[in-house]
Amino acid sequence: MSATSTALVALPEFVVAIALVAVFCLWLPLLPATTVTSRTGSPSSPVMLVLPLAALALRQIGWNTRIVRAALTEQLHLPHVDAALLDGLSRRRIVLRYLLPGALPTITAGLATSVGMVLGGAVAVEAIFNYPGLGSLLAGAVRNRDTPLLAGVVALTGAVISAVLVTADLARLWSVGRQP
Repeated sequence: MSATSTALVALPEFVVAIALVAVFCLWLPLLPATTVTSRTGSPSSPVMLVLPLAALALRQIGWNTRIVRAALTEQLHLPHVDAALLDGLSRRRIVLRYLLPGALPTITAGLATSVGMVLGGAVAVEAIFNYPGLGSLLAGAVRNRDTPLLAGVVALTGAVISAVLVTADLARLWSVGRQP
């Protein structure tokens, strides 16, 4: 699992997107390669979202898998966890009561970091799949030198990332107060 998650983290989203198109659109023609929009501007079929979401999610799954595993492994070696193991508590109770509260700050910080990485990768993925989203809006604003729109998109992205990071910090404070 570690080699797979490392490989997923190392590949940029556009490489993953191109590989997904090659496999699922060219070799195994199961999914559409581009997004066709309806009159409302949304994708005309939910199937068209599978490849763009997979291209964005695969890298984050690898990243967060490594973070969760490292955080839980770090908590596993603490004395109170050893005492709980010696007391014969069930694995489920040890994980929920002793491991997760201590690992939660690291996990939430990793998830918060993922939001910024997903928003950054959305520009390339939306261009590859012709998806009309925030990344396409940002790329169009840069191409057309539309400074007010560019400033608005960057401000919105910054506000979302800041809100997620503040939420992660609040979760960290909450979990520190709950540790045994």
